[in-house]
Amino acid sequence: MKAVLVVHGGAWAIPDELAEASVKGVKAAASEGYRVLGTGGSALDAVEKAVRAMEDNPVFDAGHGAVLNADGEVELDAIIMDGQTLGSGAVSCVQNIANPVSLARAVMEKTDHVMLTSRGANLFAERIGFKTAPTETLVTAYERREWEKAKEYGAGVKELFRSQLCHDTVGAVAVDSCGNVACATSTGGIRNKMVGRVGDSPVIGAGGYADNRSGAVSCTGHGESILKVTLARLIIFHIEQGKEVEDAVELSLRYMDERVHGGGGAIAVSPSGQWAATFTTERMAWAAAEQGTLWTRRGALQRQQRPDWTYDFEEVTGCLGTLTTTAIDEKSCYVTPQQW
Repeated sequence: MKAVLVVHGGAWAIPDELAEASVKGVKAAASEGYRVLGTGGSALDAVEKAVRAMEDNPVFDAGHGAVLNADGEVELDAIIMDGQTLGSGAVSCVQNIANPVSLARAVMEKTDHVMLTSRGANLFAERIGFKTAPTETLVTAYERREWEKAKEYGAGVKELFRSQLCHDTVGAVAVDSCGNVACATSTGGIRNKMVGRVGDSPVIGAGGYADNRSGAVSCTGHGESILKVTLARLIIFHIEQGKEVEDAVELSLRYMDERVHGGGGAIAVSPSGQWAATFTTERMAWAAAEQGTLWTRRGALQRQQRPDWTYDFEEVTGCLGTLTTTAIDEKSCYVTPQQW
């Protein structure tokens, strides 16, 4: 059974000044996660490792790069799910936590619950001795400036999402050498959101889902739209109905666009190792690792204006230690056109 890991750094209007750093960040996260799989580690450990790497990278809206809400505060959401047991843990609206994905895993493994929120999640973190971080260490100078712009801009959440004034989610999916799948998703939400707002990311079946019988999914995009169509579970449903992974993701994103006019993206992997990274927004940073090769989008993240809508791939050698490099089927990562 081949091991595969796919990560995303969010589907949104990534500005040019963040594009290179976003690609570099997802490459590094994919390499970190895949090293776990390469040494026989579990899919669950791999997705946590990959997402933690992005939470620690201030270019992404998760952990140390989180956006600010309407009151200038950081509120973080995360989910992790084990496809072997359907075990899941999530946290929402947590503060002073640099790695909410690991706190979500603690919820899964140390409580009888699936999600803890706000003060309750922080009290749980304190009770188990989970490491906290001062809020100021999670907020970059760039985010402070952009938050001020967002306040001046005066737009709603949906308008902010479509602009370059907004960050988005990070996530990872994996299948290990035993055929077990897992997913993890983490976010700081949408800049200037209402205090207490929770999007799709920590909600099972919306921001992520994993089941060994079908596959694993991590979603990104406009959270309210993703919640309305339960995007992650919708993708899994299409896989269960016999669709190829890339077709299942494309059909689900198309439905979300047509039904609720929502933009976003998703990464998915099947127990057999098929994978996809698809988006309908202007840009999405992503990377995938399998059989010793790291793949990502060449250039500035933009869609290819070609009839088949497939990606060109860039092979990155030397990123995965001594693992060998292999070829990949170009169709395994399918890009859908914005003009459906």
